Amino acid sequence: MTETVPSLALPDWAWKQPKVRRALVDRDVAGLFRAAQQYAGASQSRIATATGILQGRVSEIIRGSRSVTTLELFERIADGLGMPDDARMRFGLAPRHPAGLDHLGASGRAEILAVYPSQSTARKDIAGLAATAREMEVLAVRGLGILGLNDSMLRAHIQEAKPAVRVLLLDPDCPAAERRAAEIGESLGTFAAGIRLSVERLRELNDEIGTVQCHLYDLLPTWRVIGLDSTLFVSAFGDSHEGHTSPMYRLAGSPHGALHRGFQRFTDELRRTARQVV
Repeated sequence: MTETVPSLALPDWAWKQPKVRRALVDRDVAGLFRAAQQYAGASQSRIATATGILQGRVSEIIRGSRSVTTLELFERIADGLGMPDDARMRFGLAPRHPAGLDHLGASGRAEILAVYPSQSTARKDIAGLAATAREMEVLAVRGLGILGLNDSMLRAHIQEAKPAVRVLLLDPDCPAAERRAAEIGESLGTFAAGIRLSVERLRELNDEIGTVQCHLYDLLPTWRVIGLDSTLFVSAFGDSHEGHTSPMYRLAGSPHGALHRGFQRFTDELRRTARQVV
């Protein structure tokens, strides 16, 4: 019989420490291993046993001479350190147990159809719905990876199916654009140029199919939404990461749920107060 190695037991409060939360967002495995040493009294040998990583490599990771890049290793580290679901999602992984959403109640859970570690893992599901969608709604910052470039995620589906498309992008001339550019370490000129490129590509797309609208909003970006008919894919912008790298939630409307209805109301109101350019 194979013995199951228990995960490390960090106290619940340890996952809420600012430096641990930052290590999760940055996927700083060395920082997480140091937290295990500090808060759980774990030796490098104990960390190695819990995560299935050789002790020598654990030492190299802590020293900064080896990095972790594969999803499989991130999963093993999360399991070995006993990450709760909120920490897993901050780490860019899907929650391990559906019970992690129990606090939402039955109606809230009914709205959340799936949780993805990032947009790339949701791409297949998004493409499947986009192929037959009659309405598309996008709330983004620049939108280049969604529809502003020839190989963007939705552009080919839009050209083929010609759905009604409504897009909200950040106004490149507003103060929030300068703040967002600083957050992600870009010059305002480069950052704003990406938005203006998307707007021009949307004008071209509208000239081609005649069903595209684009509005510019002036709030600091928080939510990123891809709406395909009645299904929403929602992720968040942070002060050090883009929306496509954060966990993504697939939401469906529910008569008694608040999430889908709330995001729809938010985007409708944002559009009402935004400046239409296409």
